[in-house]
Amino acid sequence: MKVCVLVKEVPDPGVPKRLDPTSGRLDRTGARGLNPFDAHALEAAVRLRESAIPPVEKIVAVTMGPDGAARVLRRALSMGADRALHLSDPVLAGSCVVATGYALARVLERERPDLVLLGQQSDDGECYAMASIVGEQLGMPALSQVSRLELTGATLRCERQAEYGYDLVELDLPAVVSVGDALNEPRYPSLKALVRAREAPVETLSAAAAGIEPHRVGAIGSHTRVLAVAEPAARAPVELLDGSHPEAAVERVVAWLGERGLR
Repeated sequence: MKVCVLVKEVPDPGVPKRLDPTSGRLDRTGARGLNPFDAHALEAAVRLRESAIPPVEKIVAVTMGPDGAARVLRRALSMGADRALHLSDPVLAGSCVVATGYALARVLERERPDLVLLGQQSDDGECYAMASIVGEQLGMPALSQVSRLELTGATLRCERQAEYGYDLVELDLPAVVSVGDALNEPRYPSLKALVRAREAPVETLSAAAAGIEPHRVGAIGSHTRVLAVAEPAARAPVELLDGSHPEAAVERVVAWLGERGLR
């Protein structure tokens, strides 16, 4: 059984995000790392290898991005992935989530996985849509926001977060599943694993080698584009009442409402 895990390099969450006003794209300079939600997907794949029947024989980490994105693949290798596959090509630059999903699906078609795992969202785009897009492209059932999963034979039993509680869902493999951070606690790789991952090979695949049609990716193939970029409007100053003098606080609230014509 083969599991492919989609991983993504994202800006460090501790660094303020900035959009390039010219291109409308996220400025990706500065510190970057593995998307935190994808770490939970990697951990899920490793735990399936440790417990699933039939066993998971191969875990393949897949990413799309420029040369530097290979860093997250090495991180994935240190966390338990057996292979790392990097889709990298200038023609892919500027792809929206739909174009990215199409491109990744072409790579996954070559790999023929039994299960595709990924984080339910990325720290930069937060679209929550990649599992559905990839599933549609591959003709596989897709499930999102999974908080528990177990595999028995060719059936995946999942618990997913819903608006008012949880849904219990069974999926026949092959399938695409995005996971949330409630699923598990990703293990920290050992020093030996980090060293081994640094020396491990990373396979690089071009768009042409993956069978990607150039007109369906990049800025030209994207289904969405940024029309304008603006900072959020500044909030009005907040007045805090500590409540130590209730009568004075009530009087101030009444006065505040009166100043705004709300009495």
